[in-house]
Amino acid sequence: QVQLVESGGGLVQAGGSLRLSCAASGRTFSSYAMGWFRQAPGKEREFVAAITWSGSTTFYADSVKGRFTSSRDNAKNTVYLQMNSLKPEDTAVYYCGAATGWGTHSYEYEYWGQGTQVTVSS
Repeated sequence: QVQLVESGGGLVQAGGSLRLSCAASGRTFSSYAMGWFRQAPGKEREFVAAITWSGSTTFYADSVKGRFTSSRDNAKNTVYLQMNSLKPEDTAVYYCGAATGWGTHSYEYEYWGQGTQVTVSS
């Protein structure tokens, strides 16, 4: 089992920045690829970013490429999502997930956090 807890969400004006954190406990964190997804009201959960177990490879949705950066610190069992140049359309609940494989689909992730709300005002 892996337990994930997101933090760092909040209310920010358009153009601002936030850094989300996802702290993991339980099984070996460094064995898992980590992903970030988001879900806006009335919409399906969508892929945002993924990072391999080593942190050497990242992948981003086109909608956030160049604005968001994912990183991880395996010594701290934590993965981060730095979000810059935020837009109102980035408003959603953001979730982190852990996967033994690698992917951009939510079904590929075995464990999930409870989510953190990000609201971007115009």
